[in-house]
Amino acid sequence: MKLVSLRFFKEIILAACLVVMAAGESPAKILAPDFVALADRLKPTVVNISTTKTLTPQHRMRRQPSPFSDPFQDFFERFFEEMPRRPQRERSLGSGFIISDQGFIITNNHVIAGADEIKVRLSDGREFKAEVKGTDEKLDLALIKIDARENLPVAELGDSGQIKVGEWVMAIGNPFGLAQTVTAGIVSATGRVIGSGPYDDFIQTDASINPGNSGGPLFNAEGKVIGINTAIVAGGQGIGFAIPVNMAKEVLPQLEEKGKVTRGWLGVTMQPMSAELARSFGLDGDKGALVADVVKDGPAAKAGIRNGDVILEFDGKVIHEMNELPRIVAATPVGKTVRIKVLRDGKPREFTVAVGRLADEGDGNDQKSADDALGLTVRELTRDLAARMGLKESQGVVVTGVRPGSIAELGGFLPGDIIREIGGKPVATVEEYERLIKEYGKGEVVRFLLRRGDSNYYLALRF
Repeated sequence: MKLVSLRFFKEIILAACLVVMAAGESPAKILAPDFVALADRLKPTVVNISTTKTLTPQHRMRRQPSPFSDPFQDFFERFFEEMPRRPQRERSLGSGFIISDQGFIITNNHVIAGADEIKVRLSDGREFKAEVKGTDEKLDLALIKIDARENLPVAELGDSGQIKVGEWVMAIGNPFGLAQTVTAGIVSATGRVIGSGPYDDFIQTDASINPGNSGGPLFNAEGKVIGINTAIVAGGQGIGFAIPVNMAKEVLPQLEEKGKVTRGWLGVTMQPMSAELARSFGLDGDKGALVADVVKDGPAAKAGIRNGDVILEFDGKVIHEMNELPRIVAATPVGKTVRIKVLRDGKPREFTVAVGRLADEGDGNDQKSADDALGLTVRELTRDLAARMGLKESQGVVVTGVRPGSIAELGGFLPGDIIREIGGKPVATVEEYERLIKEYGKGEVVRFLLRRGDSNYYLALRF
């Protein structure tokens, strides 16, 4: 009886499978895209990008300055000063994709930053010089353009807000210089924060992404771009990150028209809301963004928001966690009046705020700054700026930008360096910095005392 029952059971299963196959409802056929057809259609929209940058011997020696003393440093510097100084060309590779038949191409900012020359190679082998139309360091995006003088195949931009964990994706790019490489996988996670900037919101995928894939597209099963491949985990396998395409679509008009992005600014320093903090504030759950500090005379301060407030909604959008608020504020038009719902002393309150403009280096407009012939952009530190830059100190003059190829870059300055002294004289404000810089003439050697991380560090520049 057991044998008969088992045979009867197998026949029922076989009959059910035949019915499903006859109806054309094979799960494999429904879920798996036709990667061959997708690759054939989409590869022409993807380009390989190569850049060159001129490096001097000083640049090569000082590109990665060490905070540790080296007893042989002076000897080697004198030795290399005796040698002929032949500039060399540094080459790097990346990817991009065409978004307009007029030749506009999206890539990562780090692919083209500081390049003297940018070349774009199409899938058919043709090569063009490209010009930079706009960059956004905060999102690591760049818009470049080639003059192909004919219609080009265009990648269709999808909706990254609709992607689901587990769905199929495909990456095309130039990993390790291997042009037009196609890899496939799934969306492993969304909303990843990896510490690369204030607007982290990455798509994680196990589709193979390697050096050279940067700036290339991540396609969904319909062949639409849902992300821009940007980052990998060193030593990791099956872990890559892409910028959601919706974030790129928000800034593309500004990149094309102005060459840069203007963002909204609220003027608050935030911290995550833990379960313990939520209970102490009388919250049901750990949603919201806790205001740790408010910038004096900033938009939030003028509206009456203060530290200890928990922001629950911004312009009608619910804030589930702290990382959502900077992205939402940044995407809000400057000058727009919005309603902000907060929890204060256990009671909900609403405020009306006129959104300000975020300054270029992520600080308030009222912050004094300087951009000089050395190639340094400096600002006076505030608690807000220190928090954004991950600095422990909140007073002094900090380097927020170093112009590629400048005296400062060749000398070894890095963003985040706090300038303590110039020529042995203390520096506390931008005015003092500017005054001391003007005391030196061309050809003079000036000593800087910096605070880098937890250590002091000396640099000497020849003006």
